[in-house]
Amino acid sequence: MKVTVVGAGAVGASCAEYIAIKNFASEVVLLDIKEGYAEGKAMDLMQTASLNGFDTKITGVTGDYSKTANSDIAVITSGIPRKPGMTREELIGINAGIVKTVSASLIEHSPNVIVIVVSNPMDTMTYLVHKTTGLPKNKIIGMGGALDSARFKYRLAEALDAPISDVDGMVIGGHSDVGMVPLTSHATRNSIKVSEFLSEERLQQVAEDTKVGGATLTKLLGTSAWYAPGAAVSGLVQAIACDQKKIFPCSTLLEGEYGLDDICIGVPVILGKDGIEKIVDVPLSDAEKTKMQESAQGVRKTNGLLEL
Repeated sequence: MKVTVVGAGAVGASCAEYIAIKNFASEVVLLDIKEGYAEGKAMDLMQTASLNGFDTKITGVTGDYSKTANSDIAVITSGIPRKPGMTREELIGINAGIVKTVSASLIEHSPNVIVIVVSNPMDTMTYLVHKTTGLPKNKIIGMGGALDSARFKYRLAEALDAPISDVDGMVIGGHSDVGMVPLTSHATRNSIKVSEFLSEERLQQVAEDTKVGGATLTKLLGTSAWYAPGAAVSGLVQAIACDQKKIFPCSTLLEGEYGLDDICIGVPVILGKDGIEKIVDVPLSDAEKTKMQESAQGVRKTNGLLEL
């Protein structure tokens, strides 16, 4: 199992670290355009192998996509990160060009690769990969919902004063501060609906805190977060590599599901060795359906900025 991570910045290096520590891949290739940067990150990570008990080989390369040949899975994290006050949508001009070039270079050397898009604005970048590469839809996955759901569960556990292992919840919709749809009606604490423990007002606060989870961290850190995004990516990669058939909310091309067409947006999917193996239809309340439609409108507006 060979995994390529394009972009050796904080998010990309975090992806490589979590994938390696889980010890399911034979090789991780870390690629960056900055001379020596990926090589340095790879060497640093490899020097943790004996300490963290993994045998995954991590290789760093500068701009040489031939070293990524025959990758089973590729993760695209490259592009400029958010700065305080920036929306994900404001990154589109620069990041669209980068993602288009990177995806074409990856597929040239690994025609059967499964691509996971992390670069922002993520739903639109996922749509761009669909429109420009010709890969089958099951092999193009946008990573946003897994991260947003982790942040949702963190906020739920905080509100419940409960261990996070007791909590389950999911966020669908667009990966943006206004587009996320935290499914509070489906959230549970050890199979009991969280509405049994929390007031409607507190649940609404949890949802709002979840939606600005990335912006909150960007304000505190001065740049985008990296630990949770890296862990979220590693979860998707492992589900595919190990054929786990796990359900994650991911941005995928919809063709009528959820009443939406010709759009990439976050919905629950089953991930296995073929990538997205099934889109899962979750019953939504009228309010959630309305929010999903509004979220889709926002994603379409951003998609309209693409020069396809």
